[in-house]
Amino acid sequence: MAGEVKFQGAFFRRDISAKALQRSATGSKMSYKSCGVDIGAGDALVEGIKPLSLATARAGCVGSIGGFAGLFDLAAAGYSDALLVSGTDGVGTKLKVAQDCGIHTSVGIDLVAMCVNDVLASAAEPLFFLDYFACGALDGSVTLEVISGVTRGCQLAGCALLGGETAEMPGMYRAGEYDLAGFAVGAVERRQNFPQIADISEGDVVIGVASSGLHSNGFSMVRTIVEMSHLSYSDASPFGTSCTLGDDLLTPTKIYSKSLLPVLRSGRVRAYAHITGGGLLGNIPRILPQGFAVLLNASLWQIPPVFAWLQHIGEVGEEEMLKTFNLGVGVVLISSALHADSVFAHLAQQGEAAWRIGTVVLQQGDAGSVVQVANLGESLRKSLQLCDVASLNGGPRAKSQQRPRTKVGVLISGTGTNLQALIDHTQAPSNNSAAAIRLVISNVESAPGLDRAKKAGISTLVISHKGFKSRLEFDVAVDRALRAAGVELVCLAGFMRILTGDFVRKWHGHLINVHPSLLPSFKGMNAHQLALDAGVRLTGCSVHFVEEEVDAGAIIVQEAVPILHGDDVEKLSERVKTAEHVAFPRALELVASRRAVLHDDGKIHWSNS
Repeated sequence: MAGEVKFQGAFFRRDISAKALQRSATGSKMSYKSCGVDIGAGDALVEGIKPLSLATARAGCVGSIGGFAGLFDLAAAGYSDALLVSGTDGVGTKLKVAQDCGIHTSVGIDLVAMCVNDVLASAAEPLFFLDYFACGALDGSVTLEVISGVTRGCQLAGCALLGGETAEMPGMYRAGEYDLAGFAVGAVERRQNFPQIADISEGDVVIGVASSGLHSNGFSMVRTIVEMSHLSYSDASPFGTSCTLGDDLLTPTKIYSKSLLPVLRSGRVRAYAHITGGGLLGNIPRILPQGFAVLLNASLWQIPPVFAWLQHIGEVGEEEMLKTFNLGVGVVLISSALHADSVFAHLAQQGEAAWRIGTVVLQQGDAGSVVQVANLGESLRKSLQLCDVASLNGGPRAKSQQRPRTKVGVLISGTGTNLQALIDHTQAPSNNSAAAIRLVISNVESAPGLDRAKKAGISTLVISHKGFKSRLEFDVAVDRALRAAGVELVCLAGFMRILTGDFVRKWHGHLINVHPSLLPSFKGMNAHQLALDAGVRLTGCSVHFVEEEVDAGAIIVQEAVPILHGDDVEKLSERVKTAEHVAFPRALELVASRRAVLHDDGKIHWSNS
């Protein structure tokens, strides 16, 4: 039998094994989540990505994401004796700008662009894409925003998002940081024989195809120069646009797959160079046979102001500019003089700006430069004249005095004439609009309104309702896409689907619609016929907040249209449509600027601020 041990100076330790005993008492054990990796959040993310991936499906896809590997059927894609062409790349430190700005969709487009533009050098059609997303702690909304950009890039390239990997690695990245890598696989028939580098000869024409801006190269220098300028990414852009500096720097890399692939396979182009890291000096030599060089004239193409501003503020030498940036030329093509005009005709038909920027010549001696560029300094000085004077002279920051623009998503199903009215209003610099359209979603792949958005540089997404078992599942996919793009306000512009109550409640006060009558009269379908049948002399349109009851929400703007003798539905519809093009932008502006705010009681609070 043990007795109590006593001695002088004794005391009792109460800390030994305290934590272990506490764990034992509560039954808690170590988990992967407690170590910083949330498997449940990762699984939920995959479910959120599935509808985005589905929107990129194309001929050749087998199955869907979520398995161990993605499958692709070359025969179903139309290939009989194909060579596979692969490319991998990242976005570099442009990611730091995106993370500092809190804008994540555009870098997803960049990721796809950097890969698929490379495989085009073999005249390969991009077939599928894989992405790798790495972070310290998974933020589902940020990740979905990035992946929505990836899916948009895949749609622009015509390839499928076949799979990917999300790696949550605590301790590897700081809070809010992430990294991206992409992998594209394309195909070209063995008989295609491109590029035809051996056929390049003296006198061939060097064609420059316009870039959309910086693309995704040189951002370590860009970020350093921005720091030197004392501007912040939220300041007004010094490049003569109505955007912030951050928005302009994050302009997505142009994707050339659909516009250039036909001409690359036509036999009229001998070689293609993607102007990425290394600039014009580093990439053009990769497509020239030994003993040849090119003479370029910078006065023959348009150098965007961003490059002139960077060169001026950073005091960057001309050679350094040439081997760091694309200077407005995203792709270089080499064609014979005989075929050059037809290549230009194709590019114009595809909406690509292009210039005859130089000529292939014989290299002068072993030490001769392979790429020589004339008139660069003069061209940069001309471009500099388009920049903001205060930013060039180290003047005070041109801070934007207004609150950040409200990010808008538009849902459409058809021609998109109301969408066009919204685009014209929000993109006109003179309007100083409080709204910026970030995303257009259609449930119809062939909707002409999608082309309107693309021409305006707005991201688009097709989410077909036919791919879902229920209205609710479809609405959930649309909701996820909108939130991934950071959308704050949704406009229904000819969207021919009835939204579920769940969707309407989620977006209550941030969802507006235009109806072709003076509500509360003539709700629902066939409003024009109802107005004609009723014999009223006045109708019009109403823009209103959306409630669960059809056409019952608080009215923001109305525009009256008289009914004339001899009117039929077609004539009346045209005049009301014209009124909608006036009313909808007005209502959008009121809501985006928060001059019209819907309260919980269903009534609008009006403000002049």
